Amino acid sequence: KNIDEKEFPARITKIMTALVALENSELTDKVHFTEESVAFLEYGDASIGMQPGEEITMEDALYGMLLASANEVSYAIADTVGNGYDNFIRMMNEKAEELGCTNTHFANSSGLPDDNHYSSARDMALIMREGLKNDDFRTVIGTADYTIQPTNMNAQQRVLHTHHPMFAPESGFYYQGCIGGKTGTTVAAGHTLVTAATRDNTSYIAVTMR
Repeated sequence: KNIDEKEFPARITKIMTALVALENSELTDKVHFTEESVAFLEYGDASIGMQPGEEITMEDALYGMLLASANEVSYAIADTVGNGYDNFIRMMNEKAEELGCTNTHFANSSGLPDDNHYSSARDMALIMREGLKNDDFRTVIGTADYTIQPTNMNAQQRVLHTHHPMFAPESGFYYQGCIGGKTGTTVAAGHTLVTAATRDNTSYIAVTMR
């Protein structure tokens, strides 16, 4: 229904952030957290409590972004991989065009509300399909729990758990064969979801927006 309607994507944006990051970095690369990557957080934003000056690997950062949906992590990934935040957003839009997305424009790496930040169900399915071709992407979205070990500025472990209810066996929404995906919600976007599942050796992608 309304497959090409422009809608606010909210946090499912991070699927594209992860795809562009994976195609332009190594899992062992260091992700640096600047004052800017932390200062833009607002009350209620998803976060794993990263601090300016802290460093984690790209692998840890991808789990922090896709499992915990941490906004400061999505900013730091973009800033690190793009050698500047704005350049990474340009890379996201170039990738969308390359994939044949015709109703998508990204203004940030996290999915925060912005009139110039939108996508469609068809376009998000194209982005997810491309992501599923990447083994590291599939591994991250297919993980329910992950622990980020102590860092240069934090002596405690950070224990992450997926936000995707169709992937969690203890959830009433559990779906056998679910590969993983990403949920999102803002007042402007409503509830959004991109998920994938395997049935009879075929992979299916479902996208829900608003």
